[in-house]
Amino acid sequence: MKTTSLSAAFTTDKVAESRDFYLRHFGAKVTFDCGWYVNLEFGDQASTLQFMAATQPEHRLSSSAGLIYNFAVDDVDAEHRRLTSEGLAVIVPLEDHPWGDRGFAVQDPNGITLYIYSEREPAEEFRQYYR
Repeated sequence: MKTTSLSAAFTTDKVAESRDFYLRHFGAKVTFDCGWYVNLEFGDQASTLQFMAATQPEHRLSSSAGLIYNFAVDDVDAEHRRLTSEGLAVIVPLEDHPWGDRGFAVQDPNGITLYIYSEREPAEEFRQYYR
């Protein structure tokens, strides 16, 4: 199989709130919005998220339990300052991690954890795992 793109769609009753949250805090661009389904693009066209209402019998509301979206950024410290000044609550503190990043986490309106990080040189114990 040759995959040309991959994206995650989250079924929610908070489509509008999700769209507005990512537009305001993460600079998303709306590329499709019919009210019950929204496609958001981040930075380059390869990074997208979708949020959709449960409009069909087979659709179930998604659970945010255990779901993490990772956002790699150039300057995690600046993003931490910006997002906290915009009133977002940090649920994982800004820290350096031995596996090779510095990051923190907030949550979106659905309770999805958003891990924002910048890459760092990994500690010796983790270098062997990189390919």
